Amino acid sequence: MELDTLRDADFKLLDDAVKDWSTLVKNLETLKKDAEDNLHKGANKADWAGVNAKVSKEFIGKTAGEFADAHTQATTIHKILNDTVGELKGYHRQLVEAIDGGRKKSLKVIGYEGGFTVTTDVPPEARHTMDQDNQSDITALRDRIQGLLNKATESDDSARTVLQAIADQSKMGFSDAGYRDRDSAAEAIKQADELAALAKKNPDDLSVKDFDRLDAGLKKYAGDELFAERFATTLGPKKTLEFWTGVTDPQRGNWELGRERLDQFDDLQRSLGMTLANATQSDSTAMADWKRTMIDIGDKPLYGNRGGPMGFQVMGNLMRTGDYDDRFLTDYGTKLMATERKLTGNGEHRNLAWLNSVMTPRLNRIGEDSGADPLTGYLKGLSNSPDAATDFFNQRFISKDDPDNPFERDTDGNGKNGKVSLSNFQYLFEEREWPKESNLKGDDLHTGQNNLALALEAATTGHPAGELPTADTPPHNAEQAKLMESLVASITDNPERLTENGYMSDSIGQITSEYLPDLNRAMSDEERDPKSEDWKDIEKLYPVAGEEAKLSHTDVSKLLFTLGRNPEAYAAVEVGQKLYMGKLMDYHLNPDLPPDCRVSDNYPLLVEQIAGRSGEVSGTLGLGAQDFIGDKASDKDKQFEHAIAQRKNLVSGTVGTVVGVGTSFIATPWVGAVVGSGAGTVTSVVLEELFEDAEGKAKQDAQTTGGKYWQEGLLRGKDITQLAVREAAEKYQTIDAGDASSAAGEASRQGYINARAILEGQAPGSITEFS
Repeated sequence: MELDTLRDADFKLLDDAVKDWSTLVKNLETLKKDAEDNLHKGANKADWAGVNAKVSKEFIGKTAGEFADAHTQATTIHKILNDTVGELKGYHRQLVEAIDGGRKKSLKVIGYEGGFTVTTDVPPEARHTMDQDNQSDITALRDRIQGLLNKATESDDSARTVLQAIADQSKMGFSDAGYRDRDSAAEAIKQADELAALAKKNPDDLSVKDFDRLDAGLKKYAGDELFAERFATTLGPKKTLEFWTGVTDPQRGNWELGRERLDQFDDLQRSLGMTLANATQSDSTAMADWKRTMIDIGDKPLYGNRGGPMGFQVMGNLMRTGDYDDRFLTDYGTKLMATERKLTGNGEHRNLAWLNSVMTPRLNRIGEDSGADPLTGYLKGLSNSPDAATDFFNQRFISKDDPDNPFERDTDGNGKNGKVSLSNFQYLFEEREWPKESNLKGDDLHTGQNNLALALEAATTGHPAGELPTADTPPHNAEQAKLMESLVASITDNPERLTENGYMSDSIGQITSEYLPDLNRAMSDEERDPKSEDWKDIEKLYPVAGEEAKLSHTDVSKLLFTLGRNPEAYAAVEVGQKLYMGKLMDYHLNPDLPPDCRVSDNYPLLVEQIAGRSGEVSGTLGLGAQDFIGDKASDKDKQFEHAIAQRKNLVSGTVGTVVGVGTSFIATPWVGAVVGSGAGTVTSVVLEELFEDAEGKAKQDAQTTGGKYWQEGLLRGKDITQLAVREAAEKYQTIDAGDASSAAGEASRQGYINARAILEGQAPGSITEFS
């Protein structure tokens, strides 16, 4: 900073800017509150349908989030400006005081472009009498002024750097990067530069002290937007890959790290992955180049002619943690699958380049698999990014018109095979020969396929795998429903795709539990004719807020039976269906239900229809469980009861549910299941009864056969259905509680029993006429 610039500074414009930003922050605080309380919460409570359900609700939620981000960004900018103006005013005051003090000692300060000088006002003829103290005064004033200018420059540059970094985070909309003051933001950037410099070192030269600093720094700052972008872009794509490979590869010679810090490699991998994921969310030009380059080098050996793992193999392992940018994941996946096609002859044979061997560095330190197969890590990354996952699985892997397509199937049942197109989902779920790996005990590892199931969970449900949907989760869109249809068709075409890979069943069970409205519609056996009054009744009976996954009754039965053979999958669907049944009873017995949502005033028939379909779902699951347990008495049934009891923890421990009138609240059974709210509602009572029963049976010593377990399921379903009807009837007084619960119990029992005949192809008629 020039001397004259600071000495003659007019702070009025800066003061006005700070004042304006302060006003803006206050106004945005009000807008943020209004957007959240009125727009966002109101949208989540509304009865959305059709296009509004697919577009408006999600748009409103994102818009409300933009107000929050705008407030965060404005607050940060105000704090940075306020801090900087305050500091510059202080340096200005000190500069003026220093110059005035020098004047009293006959010293004059002269500024010019690029610097300044300190001289004396003593006439030339008298200067020969100046002593050493006078010269010391000149030197001291010069140093003081230079120090003030250096601090002012640092303050100004720091503010500029931080403000530019914040502005670069988001080209459209606002960044949610928030800092308490300018120094904390500047410190994040400073730490990013220093840690990137450490990571750029030859991995062989990294000391234990260097490792510890990197590990601690990345762990501390992984969630910091400015740090993440600065670290990633300063380190660069290739150096990022070389750093991680070098740290984890003992063949490179850094034995000290392997000996002293091996047990912390997993922490470093997590933190590095989280940092890079955060960085990809930035819209900065430097980050755009980083993402493009990382994809470009994915299919190339890391060390060029000297070989080494491919870029995809290294980066894939850093994708196991964090939420990566959707566009980056999509583009990355497109290039990754193109490489897979190239290395497998379009999927005709296994991928020999991505096999684990003694020459392959152990690139993964999270879990037991080696990390040699890049799809394993990439799919885990997709499980945290639902939109990217949906897009990826629906992409075409190979076209039937490709002359080198090796895939043939009998698609029309004439006994002749023909070339078929395959999506990424079909190739990975049905055709890919996954690399074989085992742990130290010799047990087979299936991490890749398990991550495939997790990614499918995110892709079909619209939320990260392992979570439940919330009121903010958008309704299923057309691409998600299409993928669900493909998943069901694949499993029912060849159930062994799931039964031989049981570790995937928990995710597939959760997926199914979030499509129960679609399944219940399919089980109605009504033709999807929008002009048919019967179909309109089914649509109202089982509201679907978004796009329906169009399934057949036969396929649904096969799917439920297959899922019933796995305790976790059984529990996900069984608990979900009981919860859904309770919500439907609460919804349809409500006399205040809007006329356009009401199926009929014939409440007894409504109750029987809901109870019958719910019974059939449980009965089909029960047949699968019966098949799994077998004819001999054993403790296998305890696995199912324990899995049901464990679902209580997923619904946040203490069971309580919020059930609204809007269809969005019953479009999936899980929305609205939260801790401690709505105690005493129909659904909370249903779940409490279900979990209490499961917890009790899980503790029993008696052994059970499959047939007995199926029979116990029939009685439990009947009792819980009657409980749900009594609670709803007593709540709304629209139907006699005693008569309705008795009829509903019988309908549940009959639906449960019918499941066997339906599974064997003898589908009885459905109750669909409401009068």
